[in-house]
Amino acid sequence: MLNIKVLGTGCAKCRALEKNVRQVVDRLGIEAQISKVSNLDEILAYVLLTPALVINERVKASGRVPSPAEIERLIAEEN
Repeated sequence: MLNIKVLGTGCAKCRALEKNVRQVVDRLGIEAQISKVSNLDEILAYVLLTPALVINERVKASGRVPSPAEIERLIAEEN
């Protein structure tokens, strides 16, 4: 099972990233634990820019919203 974290304080881009991640995971039919991290101290342990995507404790994107196709590719790299 993948461990996916969406890091962000709740801005529109953060919500868009979370939505894209959930859509890709649903479309692929894979098991994943998706969590939203909004605590600033926890975010700063990973990155300085949000939104950010962390898969299996590896930062995959930071400071931007990856497309669903890119998210799918990033998940495939970890799966």
